[in-house]
Amino acid sequence: MLSEIRSTAWPACPAPFNLAAHVLARADALPDKIALQLLRPSGAERWSYGRLVRAVRGIAGGLAAQRLSPGAKILLRIDNSVDFPLAFLGAVGAGHLPVAAPAGLTGPEVTRLCQTLAPELIIAAPGISLPDAPCPVLTTAEMRGLADGREGAFALGPPDRPAYLVYTSGTSGAPRAVLHAHRAIWARQMMRDGWYGLTESDRVLHAGAMNWTFTLGTGLFDPWTIGATALIPAAGTTPAQLPLYLRRFDATLFAAAPGVYRQMLKAHPSLDLPRLRHGLTAGEALSNPVRAAWAAATGKPLYEAFGLSECSTFLSASPASGEAALRVQPGRTVAILGPDGASVPRGTAGVIGIHHTDPGLFLTYAGAEAEAADKFAGDWFLTGDMGEMNVDGSIRTLGRADEMTNAGGYRVAPQEVEAALAACDGAGDVAACELSLGPGRTIIGAFFTGPATPEALAAHAKTVLAPYKCPRQYERLPQLPLTATGKVNRRILREKWTIKT
Repeated sequence: MLSEIRSTAWPACPAPFNLAAHVLARADALPDKIALQLLRPSGAERWSYGRLVRAVRGIAGGLAAQRLSPGAKILLRIDNSVDFPLAFLGAVGAGHLPVAAPAGLTGPEVTRLCQTLAPELIIAAPGISLPDAPCPVLTTAEMRGLADGREGAFALGPPDRPAYLVYTSGTSGAPRAVLHAHRAIWARQMMRDGWYGLTESDRVLHAGAMNWTFTLGTGLFDPWTIGATALIPAAGTTPAQLPLYLRRFDATLFAAAPGVYRQMLKAHPSLDLPRLRHGLTAGEALSNPVRAAWAAATGKPLYEAFGLSECSTFLSASPASGEAALRVQPGRTVAILGPDGASVPRGTAGVIGIHHTDPGLFLTYAGAEAEAADKFAGDWFLTGDMGEMNVDGSIRTLGRADEMTNAGGYRVAPQEVEAALAACDGAGDVAACELSLGPGRTIIGAFFTGPATPEALAAHAKTVLAPYKCPRQYERLPQLPLTATGKVNRRILREKWTIKT
């Protein structure tokens, strides 16, 4: 049996179409319902659906009058405030391309970004770094002025046309500007059915920054599309504060990266969350110890999903089945591919491929179109992530193909080593990667943050891993280096260890 799941095709996106119009389609029927609450210890800033759609239409109308080129790139330099989704949807509504980038980028980093991106406008919050390059800047205060102006009509058109740009995490190289179509929001319905279990009555709390696509989609746009309420903690919120928000604001679903769950559990070994139905997690692999600790602390399950900037999530566990295993979401066609581009037998590792017809798949990399084209082989988009499909169709992810270690001629997934070491008492957060000892000589290294000793971790590894999978180097760090989206940055670990040695 081959490693391939071919689902019934998802219904085609209607035309004409606009992403912003689709996200806010429920607003006219629910004008007084709370769409968004920005959470602080002292209370919450509330936005109804009626207020939200009026503001977005006002911004769309104001941007349409800015004399920008059709489909102009608009760089958003905004922190975790309501101004981010207002600017994003307003730009999309006007027919322009908002660009989501981490608010924490430095001035030189933003300058380099703008040199390749060439935005026609920047929308910026106070105190956020700006590029040392000529580009008109619209402050968020000025943008709010547009929101109070004459409302504009949403620009409709083909669903395949460009809608927005986001950046890859850059864990394996330079971040790329991923260009998505308006139809991307339509495709997210497959996640709602295959991962969330989301309903109109839900109150979804997402712990991430709004400029992260996980937050933007799962935390904001997907709840709004169905008429649910989004709960977003204000900038500066710590994981230790999140249980208070979950209780006080009656969250029924909670979404965060696995690292956030780990930090919450460190501060709160027991959690009383009576309204919560389940948690959602993505962004990095969820370890079994974290899954078990969350279930013990809350009595609630965690459902994991796997995805990438180019297609968001497409593999997930689901409350509909109650399973922890990752499966292909309904409507998607996914395969595990060998070096020849053909599907491998089940039980064989290979590169995870997404069929090129997937409506959630990106259009290209802006400014690196040739690189994007090279990611396709025949009918498949090659994700660069390794996986293995079981006989029952579930999929085990094995990490990035370029992060697989080659120890003694054996290929080892760092996630397998990390999951094994994380079960050792006192390990803390763990990351594994290949380390170079010189030309042609590499070993597996493990980095950890807990109080355990390297000797204890090495002894534990020998009991749970084959000898060739056991790390040869252990090093304690105050914290693991992370990308802007919270993923472990193994490239930084490799580079710093090489410099040190």
